[in-house]
Amino acid sequence: MQDKLFSLPIVKQLTPYLSQRQAGELPIIVVSHPRVRAAIALQGAQLIAWQPSGEQPVIWLSDKTLFAAGKAIRGGVPICWPWFGPAGEPAHGFARNQPWTLSAHDENDEDVMLTFVLESSAQTKKFWPHDFTLFARFRLGQHCEIELESHGDFDATGALHSYFQIANISDVEVSGLGSPYIDKVNDGAEGTLSDKQTYPGRIDRIFTQPEDCSVINDKSGQRCIEIYHHYHSDVVTWNPGAELSCSMSDMANDGYKTMVCVETARISKVMTSAGEQPARLATTFRIRR
Repeated sequence: MQDKLFSLPIVKQLTPYLSQRQAGELPIIVVSHPRVRAAIALQGAQLIAWQPSGEQPVIWLSDKTLFAAGKAIRGGVPICWPWFGPAGEPAHGFARNQPWTLSAHDENDEDVMLTFVLESSAQTKKFWPHDFTLFARFRLGQHCEIELESHGDFDATGALHSYFQIANISDVEVSGLGSPYIDKVNDGAEGTLSDKQTYPGRIDRIFTQPEDCSVINDKSGQRCIEIYHHYHSDVVTWNPGAELSCSMSDMANDGYKTMVCVETARISKVMTSAGEQPARLATTFRIRR
């Protein structure tokens, strides 16, 4: 799927390393740089590919996602904001389904920096009554840095709902999640994890005392993905398992085998934006062998 993104026809060449292309109904910003290739959909300012040179793709994207205007993209790093999960309609907030604007970009020999902006409008006020300005900043190179910054006067929850490409879910362990969690598969029951998280079936857990770095040990893929969490209170991990995967129209029946979500989140403690003090949520991804 990701290779298709980089072979889409160029609509507009923005800089030597940046171009705008079109996937289905959605405009995509594509980064083709000697150190990295990446892609971000303008809908949701959603990273849908990141691949440092010499590495396999790091971000998982469903082969069956539609790229339809107003419909959530399955995979990548959706920005869940200003609420997480079913706290409002649409689920996971409206930010990921709205068109954002590329407001700034810069590049050098090492990486590419992009800033996207979403501002409150008559459309967003149908979902949420507040005035806001939301920035999503990306630094894409050998590492991937994402920062969400919200300006206004309100409380919000959110997550950087990162989907990672792995070789085989049955051979994956995630460490650095902490011990206590809320089990969303088990009606929000509280549980504790004594070792690393594995994925024998459907897993959907909010870890409320996570470490600052979670590590996906992708044994079959012979690499580790490090996820550093900034300004967070929680880390969510999710894999739909076979049954739910088969029921999802935008995921292949066996799609769950090659992805795992490890998400930097603010759920148990709200993000407060006030006056000149914006709220932030950020994450950094690194690969190691």
